[in-house]
Amino acid sequence: MGRTRQEKSAREHLYNKLQDLRGNFLRRPINAAHLRRDGSIEPVVDLAAPLSKKEMQEESEKRHKRKEPGLPRKRPTMPSITNIKFDVKPTNFLFEYALGLLIFPVVFLSGLGQQNSSGNTSSSSLKPKVINIGALFTVNSVIGRAAKPAIEAAIDDVNSDPNILNGIELKLILGDTNCSGFIGTMEALQIMQSEIVVAIGPQSSSIAHVISHVVNELHVPLVSFGATDPTLASLQFPYFLRSTHSDYFQMYVIADIVEYYGWREVIAIFVDDDYGRNGISVLGDALAKKRAKISYKAAFSPQDPISKINDLLAEVNLMESRVFVVHVNPDSGLNVFSAAKTLNMMSGGYVWIATDWLPSYLDSRVAVDSDTMNLLQGVVALRRYTPDTDLKKRFVSRWNNLKYKENSGPGGFNSYALYAYDSVWLAAHALKVFLNEDGNVSFSTDPKLSDTNGSTLNLSSLRVFNGGQQLLQTLIQTNFTGLSGQVQFDQQRDLVHPAFDVLNIDGTEARRIGYWSNHSHLSVVPPENLYTKPPNISSSSQNLYNAIWPGKTLELPRGWVFPNNGQPLRIAVPNRVGYKEFVSKDNSSQGVKGYCIDVFEAAINLLPYAVPRTYMLFGDGTRNPSYNDLVYQVFQNKYNAAVGDVTIVTNRTKIVDFTQPYVESGLVVVAPIKEVKSTPWMNHEFRGPPRQQLITIFWFSFSTMFFSHRENTLTSGIQGIDSLISSSELIGVQDGSFAYNYLVDELNIARSRIVQLKNPEAYLKALNLGPKAGGVAAIVDELPYIELFLSSTKCLYRTVGQEFTKSGWGFAFQRDSPLAVDLSTAILQLSENGDLQNIRNKWLKHRECSILSNQEEENQLDLSSFWGLFLICGIACVLALTFFCYGVFAQYRRYSPEGEETEVEDIEPSRSSRRSIRSTSFKNIMDFVDKKEAVIKEMLKRKNSNESKPTGHTSNGQASSPT
Repeated sequence: MGRTRQEKSAREHLYNKLQDLRGNFLRRPINAAHLRRDGSIEPVVDLAAPLSKKEMQEESEKRHKRKEPGLPRKRPTMPSITNIKFDVKPTNFLFEYALGLLIFPVVFLSGLGQQNSSGNTSSSSLKPKVINIGALFTVNSVIGRAAKPAIEAAIDDVNSDPNILNGIELKLILGDTNCSGFIGTMEALQIMQSEIVVAIGPQSSSIAHVISHVVNELHVPLVSFGATDPTLASLQFPYFLRSTHSDYFQMYVIADIVEYYGWREVIAIFVDDDYGRNGISVLGDALAKKRAKISYKAAFSPQDPISKINDLLAEVNLMESRVFVVHVNPDSGLNVFSAAKTLNMMSGGYVWIATDWLPSYLDSRVAVDSDTMNLLQGVVALRRYTPDTDLKKRFVSRWNNLKYKENSGPGGFNSYALYAYDSVWLAAHALKVFLNEDGNVSFSTDPKLSDTNGSTLNLSSLRVFNGGQQLLQTLIQTNFTGLSGQVQFDQQRDLVHPAFDVLNIDGTEARRIGYWSNHSHLSVVPPENLYTKPPNISSSSQNLYNAIWPGKTLELPRGWVFPNNGQPLRIAVPNRVGYKEFVSKDNSSQGVKGYCIDVFEAAINLLPYAVPRTYMLFGDGTRNPSYNDLVYQVFQNKYNAAVGDVTIVTNRTKIVDFTQPYVESGLVVVAPIKEVKSTPWMNHEFRGPPRQQLITIFWFSFSTMFFSHRENTLTSGIQGIDSLISSSELIGVQDGSFAYNYLVDELNIARSRIVQLKNPEAYLKALNLGPKAGGVAAIVDELPYIELFLSSTKCLYRTVGQEFTKSGWGFAFQRDSPLAVDLSTAILQLSENGDLQNIRNKWLKHRECSILSNQEEENQLDLSSFWGLFLICGIACVLALTFFCYGVFAQYRRYSPEGEETEVEDIEPSRSSRRSIRSTSFKNIMDFVDKKEAVIKEMLKRKNSNESKPTGHTSNGQASSPT
């Protein structure tokens, strides 16, 4: 008995020591061995948790009764080496204890060697027989029920293909995240202990964010078929690779749909996690590029009950937008539509756009019940597009016969099954290249994980994949055709050719109304048919088939209603003191009247929908209100719009949206002008003292040869805005007008020079007094006001200079209000059909006094202004003609012979002969005039020389007979 007790005590002591050693060196399941009595080694599998001392004692007594040597091995996973039989004597106890310390390393290394030979933890450069890959997702989920059979089928297909891994077995190690971020993280760490070379998954973007840090440290590529968060594709996660399309592209599809149908605002309903938040963030950026926006973000937790979702939708139903984008998880997404149905938000006028979670849910069901489909009538949804290739059709046909689907039930198939299947083949193709390039499937210890500062998390069991970087680059460069289409990565490590189906829930089916691809955007032609053509994303090329909208209507929803669920618009109207023709208070039920009100009412009546509205006066009625303050109140949401004579200027367009201008406007200068009646004898420039007139005459004569002159009819000292700025005179502006700030801020005129005037009567008084008597030298105001003012003063004043600003009047609305766009279209229609001019004639009929802004009407030169000039020119012409005729006749008389007329008269003394002589003489005179001056002078010279010869002889020297 003493010997037995000594043996038992020695064995227990040795076991405890060896267990302490094992605890220091061994933190993961490996093979171990037993030492037989004859000294040989008996292999034992799966060293794991040790037996307690109490268990060892109980088992030892049982074995002792059965006469079985050694201590028991109760658990198959226990690292038991206590069945070693020693004939221990007290004298050689220390020897046997030392022998045990020497045996343990041999046993440990023996088991490790067997593991290396099996290929699980290869540390050599030889090709292994088995390669582990991991898979991590929620098995019991819409995506998981599609992914699990697809992944396991892909593993079998790879292993049965001798051309891929050439006999090397691909072994799957599966981890179930169970819809929990914490469990998913723990499962991922557990899988990594199995020394995997590639991880497939996870489907959750939140878990992918955590696991990406782990794979970065262990150099294990992570290929996800379901984590679509756009922010995962960043430099922060170099080992993350996505085998599906990012939500970045999906959100741009939604933005294109919103632009295609002409909507401006959407409300985003999303799950509050990385997947939901980051996807909606990209949607906001995409809409901004289309001049649209997310007006409200309604987030909820995946664990929220339907009652909380109901409260959330009731809140957003009070808002203006009626376009809802639902970006949630497939397993809980129908709760949103169930709550919407309860609140009557699936009726006419609403728009629902669901991301790819909805088609994934519907596709995974063999038959969707009618109640579910009734919830979704009119919804537009997106589905990841995969070409209908023969490879895909064969896989779909064998789907229901897959042996891995016994736990999934019928159905379960969706597009994620295709991406999960291709993920395994992506890893297999990359491993083939990796091994052919002498890639080393080996692992090493990370010193940073070994030194855990006493932590019990056992991180030292995680080992680094030595060939991880090489395999990652191989994965990125892999290119093959899979079930989902072409599997190839671009420079941003996204799959090439992102494309989506645009579906419309109609009746019992999801009807395709078009496609989207980054090559052509919205189209009714399959994307692969367009890849050979040049890209075309112009707005004119976008096209979709007609959709059925909620309420079973083909009429396109407007996409918005008035806020507070149809409450009347609060419209601010300036309570003016002067110029009440434009807008003023009225005792009618409407409360206001005027030109601006009539234009607004006419435009509202052209809209295809009713606009309930309430006019609210802005201002105390004692002075014109500040229009800047009026516009700011609209910006602050105190009013929904401002209707009146509101000028469209830059600082106001930054905070509100204006309609198309319905009145052209601009600033002009009005100054008193003294009319001087022009005389036909002298212009204004030649007036003054004789000395000044003489200088002007010489200067005008000289400058005429070099300069072009214009008639200047101005008699006022103010000739326009430039001369007004350079002077020091007082300037009048309308109270509340933007002109005050314009003169001060833009033209740098001193505030002390500007006088604010209330109404036209104040204008008239200030101009009559003049700057020296407490009035103003000129008034600066907008052209519509000035036209009324000049007409009311019977055109006693004129505008001077040019109109120096160009603007207009419009109706102001809150930013991105759809009414601003619709009313702009209505205003253009009023202008085209002539109604706008009719309204203008009704309220603003007046004399045209200031049309000619350069005073072209003043002192206009007509025919009577030049009669003095005409008289002088006429007298000069008559005198010149008289002197000319006298000179011609004098020359002719000298040229004509004196005896020529007498001879003719003696021969033919009749009256007819005399008429003939006169006619001949007139003809001779005209012939004489036509001769050149030089010829005439020669003729006269010759005549003079002939007359100087002696008379009585002819030219031949003979004497002539007397007459």
